[in-house]
Amino acid sequence: MKADIHPDYREVVFQDVTSDFKFLTRSTLAASSKETIKWDDGNEYPLVKIEVSSATHPFYTGQNKVMDTSGRIDKFKRRYAK
Repeated sequence: MKADIHPDYREVVFQDVTSDFKFLTRSTLAASSKETIKWDDGNEYPLVKIEVSSATHPFYTGQNKVMDTSGRIDKFKRRYAK
């Protein structure tokens, strides 16, 4: 392998901002994170905030949510209603 071409792969904490669910894993996104968080083991890790995780995704929670901010669903129903 060539030296110095691979990104830094280390521990990172991902936080779901909608449910405050956090998990520790390894990722290459650690370099792009400017925030850190103190984890349960007493160490400090880079923090990456995400919008959807297994705690809030409809497939895992069993709850379907339709987010229609621009009225596209109603527009579709009006157009194709018979």
